[in-house]
Amino acid sequence: MAVETKPFGQLPDGRDVTAYTLSNGNNMFLTVTNYGCRILSLQVPDRDGKLGDVVLGHRTLEEYFGANYQGAAIGRWGNRIDGAAFTLEGREYSLAKNDGQNSLHGGPGGFHQALWQGHAQDDEEPWVRFTLKSPDGEEGFPGNLEASITYTLTKGNCLKISYQAESDATTPYNPTNHSFFNLSGDPGKDVLGTSLTINAQRVTQVRDDLIPTGQFIQVENGPLDFRSPKLLGQDMFADDHLIKLCGGYDHNFCIDSSGFRKIAEAYEPDSGRVMEVFTDMPGVQLYTFNRPGPGLTGKDGQPMRPHTAFCLETQFYPDTMHHDHFPGGFLEKGQPFASETVYKFSAR
Repeated sequence: MAVETKPFGQLPDGRDVTAYTLSNGNNMFLTVTNYGCRILSLQVPDRDGKLGDVVLGHRTLEEYFGANYQGAAIGRWGNRIDGAAFTLEGREYSLAKNDGQNSLHGGPGGFHQALWQGHAQDDEEPWVRFTLKSPDGEEGFPGNLEASITYTLTKGNCLKISYQAESDATTPYNPTNHSFFNLSGDPGKDVLGTSLTINAQRVTQVRDDLIPTGQFIQVENGPLDFRSPKLLGQDMFADDHLIKLCGGYDHNFCIDSSGFRKIAEAYEPDSGRVMEVFTDMPGVQLYTFNRPGPGLTGKDGQPMRPHTAFCLETQFYPDTMHHDHFPGGFLEKGQPFASETVYKFSAR
């Protein structure tokens, strides 16, 4: 077990950015940074014990600037908000429109752009905790919010992400992590041959701008049916309106049951790596990196290509504040928020 701290550049205003590398003593290594609370690297052994980095990302700090969610913490609100506005306790709040007419991932100055305070501990299971004070009105959201996100590398080769927060006014709150996974360890290889299972019978029905209608779609026997293991490429190009519109998957799955439970499993047959996902959140967004932004360059120095990663973003459903029957989504004044997501790695 070990924790190593190194500089990771400076922000344009001169503030120093730090990278923290955790080792669990079981051939697994995690590197994170306090800029955007991002996962920079996750080294995981394959079936032969060979290490490979299973998250996409960049070589320099500057490449993470702007509307770039690689490995980032997302908040205050992960996913989309219709019309970039909502009404809470009789008052209407306006947000930045950074996804057409809607708000996406907390706005352009969301958690992914913030410089968090970091504290690492070299325990039996090493961890690093990032804290942030988000003032009332930041990105249009009410309440002075104090948030913390803790990354722990367990002896059992789990990456545990623990979210905690408290606000002095009721506010929408839906944090998540936006890591782009490629279990082959090769950032240039597509994930079409990765097998995925998601324990969900329904997805939220959405408009063409990916805002939920409030209705649900049953996945049974359709291209969104991942209840049994299925290759991502099997139905990624199906004759389905939304899949064609998105260029792949970008769907919120409504997870079966409740409480902390296993919700998904991915398997990459060439490397043998397995990733199991556990969470207490009610939904998960499957995104298959359908259209990388222009100019994005990976850690290998090559332009990032479509379908070379998948995201499993645990979350409340998108646009929950406009749908009373959707679960959760609000952090009440003075009430602590706590949630946990675990990515467990193995090989077979």
